[in-house]
Amino acid sequence: MIHYRNTVPKSGIDARAVKRVASQLLAAVGRADASLSISFVGDVAIARLNARHRGKNRPTDVLSFPLDPDPSMPGEELLGDIVISVPTAVKQAAQYDAPLQREVERLLIHGLLHVLGHDHEEPTERDAMIAQERRLAAAIGMPWPYDT
Repeated sequence: MIHYRNTVPKSGIDARAVKRVASQLLAAVGRADASLSISFVGDVAIARLNARHRGKNRPTDVLSFPLDPDPSMPGEELLGDIVISVPTAVKQAAQYDAPLQREVERLLIHGLLHVLGHDHEEPTERDAMIAQERRLAAAIGMPWPYDT
């Protein structure tokens, strides 16, 4: 199940498409029965979260908050939360000359990999994460327009 929230009026985000792609991504990582929370916010809100959780007082494109599941609790397995800044996604889409929906998909892929424990701080981690990003992009039929 995809839990969807968008706090940005007239964002241009297609909620149905986001939910569909997120479900495809969960299936591609072998977690089709798991749930994921996806929120779209403005730059002020994401800057607050970035400052509180990462000590960086500025907007960012995507933040991920993995949850540690409690195996003793039956029911829905919620993997975590992905928070995407719509204004930052709009800027990045323009920089990449990509449609907003494609940039949102790229950020969903990136955020999901973080929720699943991937990182890109070290070169070997970065290479592994990039390979997974490309694999997931292919799984949803997304051309990978971003060179590394």
